Amino acid sequence: MTTAPAPAGVPVTILSGFLGAGKTTLLNHILSNQQGVKTAVLVNEFGEIGIDNDLVVTTGEDMVELSNGCVCCSINGELMEAVERIMDRPDPMDYIVVETTGLADPLPVAMTFLGSELRDQTRLDSIITLIDAENFDDAVLATEVGRSQVIYGDILLLNKCDLVSEDRLQSVEQQLRDVKNDARILRSVKGDVPLPLMLSVGLFESDKVVGSDSKTTSQDSDHDHSHGHDHSHGHDHSHGHDHADHLEIEGFTSLSFKSEGPFALRKFQNFLDNQMPQEVFRAKGILWFNESEKRHVFHLAGKRFSIDDSEWTGDRKNQLVLIGRDLDHDQLRQQLQACVAKDAGKGFS
Repeated sequence: MTTAPAPAGVPVTILSGFLGAGKTTLLNHILSNQQGVKTAVLVNEFGEIGIDNDLVVTTGEDMVELSNGCVCCSINGELMEAVERIMDRPDPMDYIVVETTGLADPLPVAMTFLGSELRDQTRLDSIITLIDAENFDDAVLATEVGRSQVIYGDILLLNKCDLVSEDRLQSVEQQLRDVKNDARILRSVKGDVPLPLMLSVGLFESDKVVGSDSKTTSQDSDHDHSHGHDHSHGHDHSHGHDHADHLEIEGFTSLSFKSEGPFALRKFQNFLDNQMPQEVFRAKGILWFNESEKRHVFHLAGKRFSIDDSEWTGDRKNQLVLIGRDLDHDQLRQQLQACVAKDAGKGFS
């Protein structure tokens, strides 16, 4: 069975890419620039997926209606169940976009669509892998997940191109071609690429990914294992389990920190400047500062971070997630706890 574009089946695009490469920014770009297309978006979490506030209309238990006619669905549970909920809606969808975690191999996600009854209702259009032009290096390629994301990406989207030189861009592109010599590479700033170059491109070729047990073999060898869609066990890997397995295999860990009291701004700044280990690849969260009435959305990727202000809608608290390799959890918790203001001027709520 091949997955060349066909009239039947809702086309599916999988967004892959290492931690902090810009998947959510690209997702926002896709959702904000559609004309008359109903898209279903499957993401790993609703808490801070970063979908622009003006796109969100109503929130259900596990489904968000967006102002442009799109639907957003959580895939904390089984991916197949989430897709089936989308397909069962009375309002038919024109497109499905699946955003994976930064530590997910895209192949099991692809096999969910190829190796189950979903292949009668959907067709896998492409796997788009975002590459962080500034932070991508041999260390990422040395991980099983990072290498798989490059090998199985139909489109490699070199993102954050405004942050680096042309020489650096050419160097990264050469690294990618060393792993995959037929790589289709696009460049972007903040994921801004014309949608016709990414959606409904019909690039996915099942014979190039199925039948290969080794995640590090090059995609160039032509595996004529078109029966690979029989690997229906692919959908048994929920995203949560897939994420955890790779954390364990490659030394990545995820640390969650919460506090009912606010941070002292100066202490947290000192943590970012002087204590945050370079092994932290990605961090994100909601921050509450003693010196501010605002709710602060925090994102860190590599050495860069952003803090955006918004209004509180619920109880005030700090919620922070750090993802990295060989992290000292106890020390990081102590350091973050030390950032909590001892004399909180405002009452805790």
